[in-house]
Amino acid sequence: MKNVPFKGIIAYPITPFDPQEKVDLPLFKQQVERLVSSGVHGIAPLGSTGVLPYLTDEEKEAVTEASIQQTAGRIPTLVGVSNLTTDKTVYHAQFAEKAGANAVMIIPMSYWKLTDDEIVQHYDKVASSISIPIMAYNNPATGGVDMSPALLKRLLEIPNVTMIKESTGDVQRMHYLRNELGEDVAFYNGSNPLALAAFAAGATGWCTAAANLIPELNIALYNAVQQNDLNKARDLFYQQTELLQFIVAKGLPRAIKAGLNLLGQNGGHLRSPLKPLTAEETATLESILIKLKRQ
Repeated sequence: MKNVPFKGIIAYPITPFDPQEKVDLPLFKQQVERLVSSGVHGIAPLGSTGVLPYLTDEEKEAVTEASIQQTAGRIPTLVGVSNLTTDKTVYHAQFAEKAGANAVMIIPMSYWKLTDDEIVQHYDKVASSISIPIMAYNNPATGGVDMSPALLKRLLEIPNVTMIKESTGDVQRMHYLRNELGEDVAFYNGSNPLALAAFAAGATGWCTAAANLIPELNIALYNAVQQNDLNKARDLFYQQTELLQFIVAKGLPRAIKAGLNLLGQNGGHLRSPLKPLTAEETATLESILIKLKRQ
């Protein structure tokens, strides 16, 4: 695989805010350092977990620079640069490249429904403006656009679109990509409850916010897959399933913030309109984490 700087567990840090709902960069750097120290294989700031659409351009730039400064080349950094317009996406992609990102991730955000040709043109224009690889991110639940396997195949014809992240929850799409494009396609799972199935389908990596809470289990699952130990991989996955389902159901920023606090880490605050988990939800999360600790 050419121009594919990521494999394994790619962790999504949250973007923490202070009590006045300003981005808390010192806390963000602490959280990134904690992820790097946990042994994850890559960092992906400014994704859904990092509440990318809730940030100003200046805040996105500050988070990008903070991520790259903190990782300091120890692991690769994948920066989310998505925007409604192509020009703004180009701007943030170029900023990320100049700041030292190893690759950028783009989801086609849409108010009006985009045609396949419009999406291809969008990626092509961004790709022609930078030299680092691009991960095409398909998540209709957040972006409003569902890119078909046939469209994803078209995107991979753009020279530096070298990676696909699938978050629809449909593992058949991953099988399609592998069957159509062979071993050279680098696709990544973005649907937490499908982690085991995605690795079985040949996923190169797993992009997940769960690494903020259970990095050792996430990494152990990946290692078991690499060792072709299906029984061990299955057992490790089943240990994580309840937590993976919970954080998706409750919303990643809310759930990860609460989980960090329960683990004795500072999860920071959220930016309105997002609000913390309820007391009941937090108690449920705490019981899940206690069970995991006992295993």
